[in-house]
Amino acid sequence: MVTTNPVPRFPDGFLWGVSTSAHQIEGAVDEREPSVWDVFTAEPGRVRDGSTAAVACDHVRRHGEDVALLAGLGVDAYRFSVSWPRVRARGGLDFYDRLVDDLCAAGVRPVPTLFHWDLPAGLDWRERDTAERFAAYVSEVVGRLGDRVTKWITLNEPAEHTLLGHALGIHAPGLKLLFDALPVAHHQLLAHGLAVRALRAGGADDIGIANSHGPTWPASEDPADVEAADFHDLLLNRLFADPLLLGRYPDGIDALMPGDVAADLQVISEPLDWYGINYYAPTRVGAPQGTETDFGGIRMPAELPFSVREISGRPVTDFGWPVVPEALTEVLTAFRDRYGDRLPPVVITENGCSYEGVDDPERIAYLDGHVRALHRALEAGVDVRGYFVWSLLDNFEWAEGFARRFGLVHVDFATQRRTPKASYAWFRELLREQRS
Repeated sequence: MVTTNPVPRFPDGFLWGVSTSAHQIEGAVDEREPSVWDVFTAEPGRVRDGSTAAVACDHVRRHGEDVALLAGLGVDAYRFSVSWPRVRARGGLDFYDRLVDDLCAAGVRPVPTLFHWDLPAGLDWRERDTAERFAAYVSEVVGRLGDRVTKWITLNEPAEHTLLGHALGIHAPGLKLLFDALPVAHHQLLAHGLAVRALRAGGADDIGIANSHGPTWPASEDPADVEAADFHDLLLNRLFADPLLLGRYPDGIDALMPGDVAADLQVISEPLDWYGINYYAPTRVGAPQGTETDFGGIRMPAELPFSVREISGRPVTDFGWPVVPEALTEVLTAFRDRYGDRLPPVVITENGCSYEGVDDPERIAYLDGHVRALHRALEAGVDVRGYFVWSLLDNFEWAEGFARRFGLVHVDFATQRRTPKASYAWFRELLREQRS
């Protein structure tokens, strides 16, 4: 049940927003180049319900309606992503030009993410050249939109894109490289650093990244479980935060990376104005069991040096993810303690849950609990500057297709009718109370 107590007051100037991504909502596939996700979803069996994002939420053609939903919600900012394949096509940035104009007219701050997994088909993160191509694309975007956009995100969740897309083959491009996927992580981080430089050259001074992080809990105090949990934490947290914030990889990792790693780390660690964290759930990890394990529908191979275990005694979302709001406080205070003054101000760039229904009390309870957990992190001294709900709209949920619904707004994908959910009304009221 949701408590009737008001959510504690956040500081003046705290940034409240919602997030989406291009491939998941835009549609209008005929107006852009193909991405690796178009190639992936065309292969039978790749997506749970056999769907594709060719239409998705038809956002390109209906963005005016969606901007009105943002204005009605009362958010300060809208985090969307720019589709690199759309920018490469005829018309290029025209759609984003219109979208940014409409957001500004509605009083909603545009916060673009420059890469949210939809790599143009034919490019490959295993190749260093992709990072350089990304920087050129970023220069084009900031040159066109930088007069109205001030807050930028370089990459979304390079950890998941590496693990799910290149190590396990669950996401596009569907590669099963296991630890041979490490160059993919390095080249994405290099792309981030080059993008920061391109954005600075274009006049940007409010730049961050959206990395996914969460606590890793050992399954027991047994040394084998603790060692496995430490390794999982390294892969999902430190591998993508240490280079950005400390300018180095965790011990032993740099030897596994391609190229002149020391020189690349100077680029990767370009100073950030803020650090984005996407948080959904903690992970309980133990020693390998010699069999596949499951985490929220993700099959983890037996050959990994850890196994994912169930977190019992907690409600779960429709995705099977445990609902643990206090772990958000935990990860934020852990980052503060681990990185100290090397950690810039933090923004929660994604937090949300999958539940069915327009009347969605479970989503309200989830968001209520996590907003309160975020406030506890503030009280503990973590410098948190913003919170973005995932997501504005029900959308194409990657390998799950349309089987999972994260939106504050229900989308009937047959008719494209938008219906604000109870959680939309709850979040709108929270924002009104925060400003009263």
